[in-house]
Amino acid sequence: MDKWLFRISIALTVIGLAVSIYMTIYKITDNQNMCIGNGGCSKVNSSVYAEVYGIPVAVFGIVGYAALMVMLFIENRNSFLQANATMIIFGMALIGFLFTLYLIYVEVALIHALCPFCLTSQIAMSIFFILSVIRLVRQPIN
Repeated sequence: MDKWLFRISIALTVIGLAVSIYMTIYKITDNQNMCIGNGGCSKVNSSVYAEVYGIPVAVFGIVGYAALMVMLFIENRNSFLQANATMIIFGMALIGFLFTLYLIYVEVALIHALCPFCLTSQIAMSIFFILSVIRLVRQPIN
């Protein structure tokens, strides 16, 4: 993989992971001082859409970004990963991107509020998905 694709991908996972951890702490502690901007994070985090089966949505972000980061670091470890990591990362990024689209819909159409932290994560995942498509297209055919 190109070094610039790797570095940008890692940076995006770090940003997404940091935002997800921050938003998980915010959700668990309900510390309103952590909300900046127009108060959108408060409205988004207190909505019924902020949890799935009692689990804060941001926890799914932590798991997703951490899994992507791990895959990026181990993709050259063995022959199976060397052959399949690009497709695995693309699949993971596709799931993350589709979930991101759902979350954007929820914020805009259902909650009528935008959380700046959520938007940061959504932008990071969208760019990561685009990079995963670029990686997939550039992958040599064996």
